[in-house]
Amino acid sequence: MRRAILLTLAAVLLPASLMATELKPFSASYTADWKQLPFSGKAERSLKQQEDGTWKLDFSASMLVAGLNETSWLTLVNNDIQPQKYRYSRKGMGKSKKIKQDFDWQTKRVTGNDRGKPLEATLLAGVQDKSSYQLALQRDVADGKTSMSYQVLDGDELDTYDFRVLGEETVETMVGSVDAIKVERVRDPTQSKRITILWFAKDWDYLLVRLQQVEKDGKEYQIMLENGTVNNKAVQGSN
Repeated sequence: MRRAILLTLAAVLLPASLMATELKPFSASYTADWKQLPFSGKAERSLKQQEDGTWKLDFSASMLVAGLNETSWLTLVNNDIQPQKYRYSRKGMGKSKKIKQDFDWQTKRVTGNDRGKPLEATLLAGVQDKSSYQLALQRDVADGKTSMSYQVLDGDELDTYDFRVLGEETVETMVGSVDAIKVERVRDPTQSKRITILWFAKDWDYLLVRLQQVEKDGKEYQIMLENGTVNNKAVQGSN
């Protein structure tokens, strides 16, 4: 559950295959709820372009004294997301945790540290960090893909994250009703009972508007859009 808190308005006349050719900035605030607890938290997610042309993808979540921060610096290479740096910090939820990853695509090496241990591994083409894959997923959903798979760096090993589109659904948010694409993380049920569902807004560059996770013990966590902007335009739903 802790790992699940993770977390371009496309030109109308462009064909689907070209919809995700550009990155555009966004920001979003969410309410974060544990159904087993009588209080809510906050989560924020944003994408901003830096002065050097790279992009910074930020996610943060907080609930009482617990919180986490996750940042990925990335670029577009041949229209694919390519992570350059990744930082993760968590405190107040069990043991504190910090991760640092620096990607060198020329030497095909990634270095850093993971929970106090030095990290060094070989980079393969298309590898994502634990934040950048979420942006890749958002873009692939925008492109009309219905089945997606990503190789994600976890320590010095690669995990495969698979997703599939379940269909369309209207999500009731604080900005109104939003038409969304519903996506499920695909897991082997013999290996994991965890369920992760994501909803991406069709009319707002497929911005994440809702995420729901159910743990193997039945505990449920959810974030829901409170407000947001896409390319500096406020997200609005229908009433």
